[in-house]
Amino acid sequence: RSQWGELKGKLTALFKTKTRDEWDAIMEHTDMCYAPVLTMSEAAAHPHNAARGTFVDVGGDTQPAPAPRYSATVTAKPEPTPMPGDDTDAILQSLGLSDAERAVLREAGTVA
Repeated sequence: RSQWGELKGKLTALFKTKTRDEWDAIMEHTDMCYAPVLTMSEAAAHPHNAARGTFVDVGGDTQPAPAPRYSATVTAKPEPTPMPGDDTDAILQSLGLSDAERAVLREAGTVA
């Protein structure tokens, strides 16, 4: 542990000598435990993830598919993410607020 700082500096300098894609080409077909850091769109387009259906399109947004997936159980499909304010009434109602109380919050500008 006493040499971790020094080793970190050496590894940082080494990894700065090549781009991520260059390191990927070097390490991809080795037995080393390695995976590049991908953007969301890169991860969705990666051949391994595409073949496994790891990402799904939900309402125009790409997101990870539900996991784990079992062979004998149908997995629920994800719903689109609500826009801010879309579910305000449902949330306030679930908290026990009446129509009148919700109206007061709206008039005060506390909620949209």
